[in-house]
Amino acid sequence: MPRAQRREQIIDAATRAFARAGFRSTGLDVIAAEAGVTPVILYRHFASKADLYRTVLDSAGARLREAVGADEFDDTSIPALLRAASADPAAFRLLFRYAPREPEFLDVVNASRSTAIEIAHRNLAEITDAQWRSWAAALLPTLTTDAVIAWLDAGRPDADQAAARIRHIVDAVINAALNQ
Repeated sequence: MPRAQRREQIIDAATRAFARAGFRSTGLDVIAAEAGVTPVILYRHFASKADLYRTVLDSAGARLREAVGADEFDDTSIPALLRAASADPAAFRLLFRYAPREPEFLDVVNASRSTAIEIAHRNLAEITDAQWRSWAAALLPTLTTDAVIAWLDAGRPDADQAAARIRHIVDAVINAALNQ
């Protein structure tokens, strides 16, 4: 198997394994077995478990940004987020449920959160009160990703209805910030 393809195979296996048991409880032997490689092959691609975990988080984040878009929020954003989460629930849960619980990777989590808040802030220009805009911008990324995780955990009921319902929540926060 070509090196790049093998690396992706390991990243995919590590994503699933880390999403099941977390960083501390997942051994490289478990990841190697999940990927169908030996630990030696795994070490040829990644210097350490921490290096692999960071790569997994970066890869999952990049795929999510590609699927959803990185700058604008519009009517396609929430359905795209649901599709991305449905396509790779392990990566989505890892990014938004498990990685924030890993203190040694908070820099990755905090950078991602800061970017999401910045994007939300730019897209909430209709909220003219700076403090309420900041409040809504900080609340919406967490609220939206938690709503998607709850949707995944509920068995992924109708994605179109889920998108509409999540959008109602987003609109409620915006209206609250506008004081309407």
